[in-house]
Amino acid sequence: MKKFINKPENYVDEMIKGILYAHPNKLKCVNNDLKCLTRAYEVREGKVGIATGGGSGHLPLFLGYVGEGLIDGASVGNVFASPSAAQMYEVTKEIDEGRGVLYLYGNYTGDIMNFDMAAEMADMDGIRVTSVVGNDDVASSKKGEENKRRGIAGLVFAYKTAGAYAEEGADLDEVTRIAQKTVDNTRTMGVALSPCVIPEIGKNTFSIGEDEMEIGMGIHGEHGINRGKLLEADEVVNVMMEHIFNDYEYKREDEVVVLINGLGSTPLDELYIVYRRVYEILQEKGIKIHRKYIGEFATSMEMAGMSISLLKLDEELKRLIDAPCASPFFMQK
Repeated sequence: MKKFINKPENYVDEMIKGILYAHPNKLKCVNNDLKCLTRAYEVREGKVGIATGGGSGHLPLFLGYVGEGLIDGASVGNVFASPSAAQMYEVTKEIDEGRGVLYLYGNYTGDIMNFDMAAEMADMDGIRVTSVVGNDDVASSKKGEENKRRGIAGLVFAYKTAGAYAEEGADLDEVTRIAQKTVDNTRTMGVALSPCVIPEIGKNTFSIGEDEMEIGMGIHGEHGINRGKLLEADEVVNVMMEHIFNDYEYKREDEVVVLINGLGSTPLDELYIVYRRVYEILQEKGIKIHRKYIGEFATSMEMAGMSISLLKLDEELKRLIDAPCASPFFMQK
């Protein structure tokens, strides 16, 4: 294990301290708990709050999207481990402005259980909570069983649209509706080339051959749908896009947002090679790209690999995608 760390058990706390030192005017921790983070500045009175959370190791996912026009708070656990219900509840209380809080997070058992418990605790305090669960990973369950799918990089689209709508002053039911609509219109497919190392464990999370790749592998190393020899970039993208198109109906003249996401160790150069082929495929199908995001948005420590996400737009979603936003990790004018 080669990492720039001190004691493995201090990995998450020291990482969060570094983020707080770097962005003291943007982020703060709640009740001196480094794993409970919210905006450090005042928001408009009566604004609907949006909270997310999950395990560390995925930066900028979760706490990296706390900011203006995005979400209001995040609770994080240790690497690949869910935060506690109590931590989620503390974030909920801190961001509630009297109009309720939306929980927006990925479809993982520990997160669901703890967010549900936090919602019950909030309800006893008179805070209304709704929940939307990201499930964009087409590889993790067959069509028709979307409720079983994992939430991965496509969750960023829901942060963007729900956050913009809350910033406009929409009520909790409307913010929840737009988050669910975004999730329903999002599809993601990933591929992994290498494992990663959890600091406290000190060894690879899984094994894969030097000349192999796994299509559909999850961001924690969950099994994908096919492991085989490494293909050329265009062939990999062709396979991934075929799975997305087989899962969701796209028509000529549709407009989409494209997100090309690196998993931690994939050079930006290679992500642009991927985008080039995605662009060509969409052009061939007559599908218009309204916006594109290329970089690291939901990582898996130092895993080599990438994912492709498409969000199909209508006029409502387009307006919200285009709204300005600003967090320490994600900014749009």
